[in-house]
Amino acid sequence: MYFDYLVVGAGLFGSVFANEMKEKGRSCIVIDKRNHIAGNIYTEEILGIHVHKYGAHIFHTSDRHVWEYINRYAEFNRFVNSPVAVYKDELYNLPFNMNTFSRMWGVKTPAEAKRKIEEQLSEFGVADPKNLEEQALSLAGKDVYEKLIKGYTEKQWGRSCSELPAFIIRRIPLRFTYDNNYFNDLYQGIPVGGYTRIVEKLLDGIEVHTNTLYKDFLKECGGKGITFGKILYTGMIDEYFDYRLGALEYRSLKFEEERLPDCDNYQGNAVVNYTEREIPYTRIIEHKHFEFGTQPGTVITREFPASWQPGDEPYYPVNDERNEKLFKEYRELAGKEGNVLFGGRLGQYKYYDMDKVIAAALDMAKAEG
Repeated sequence: MYFDYLVVGAGLFGSVFANEMKEKGRSCIVIDKRNHIAGNIYTEEILGIHVHKYGAHIFHTSDRHVWEYINRYAEFNRFVNSPVAVYKDELYNLPFNMNTFSRMWGVKTPAEAKRKIEEQLSEFGVADPKNLEEQALSLAGKDVYEKLIKGYTEKQWGRSCSELPAFIIRRIPLRFTYDNNYFNDLYQGIPVGGYTRIVEKLLDGIEVHTNTLYKDFLKECGGKGITFGKILYTGMIDEYFDYRLGALEYRSLKFEEERLPDCDNYQGNAVVNYTEREIPYTRIIEHKHFEFGTQPGTVITREFPASWQPGDEPYYPVNDERNEKLFKEYRELAGKEGNVLFGGRLGQYKYYDMDKVIAAALDMAKAEG
């Protein structure tokens, strides 16, 4: 059996690419090391609720082409991401907006909020920030930093803010309106029926093998008479090259799922962040609220940031100077592979929102002709 493409990874990037190539009359075989398709956007129905098994995924984009493309495979609801943050016994709206400032300082108007921030910047601001702490103080002032940024960020990255590079927070959006919509994008929502259904449609008519490791598959191909022209590899680029230049760094996540069949509403919101350093998880997700669920029970997930070691699931690339330099060297190696394409957040060592994943996969498929 000959296939034009072996696609390694049945996540969003690989699935969009495989679908596009099928539309062009090319043949694809898709493999994935997990026991399911859809990668990190995989959703599973539990208690009648579509549970985001790898953390909250809210689709948002201002790219009309991408929005129209994804709507070919799903109907989206009207969900708007409006998380809240808990700091000790205080609760704040996110992103930082007039509701946040009113709760924090008792102000009512944008002018009052701006004056308060300017006061704190004059006292705590830093002209030439050398680290994330100084950068945050110079942009948002002491109160916002200490209550809503410091603990959350240190949990997320596993290091003190004074040890993190300033560029991680290049800018902090401060909105002087009473608007809790986290994203500014024109289009936003959650697919009715969950994300897995989208990937099922994308991969319809394409041969897919789960529970399949890339290197094991290559060893078996000869005996099974399987050959292919090109490879799209969406796994870790450094793993592809057996870490010959060293390992790129990632941050990982651990998820603690709790099923509450006798509770119909645990926290009243889809996403609640916990910004104190002392609380080990960064947020609790209550999945039913993504689809305005009325089920008698509920499912929540606590999200714990974790250090990453080879063998763990990588989630966030650590895009500091050292890792960017190492990735550039791996990218140069990749350019010499000839018949291998590298895509997705792991293959391109880049944190992608879902719309950017789709756009990049479509561009790659177009470039393949």
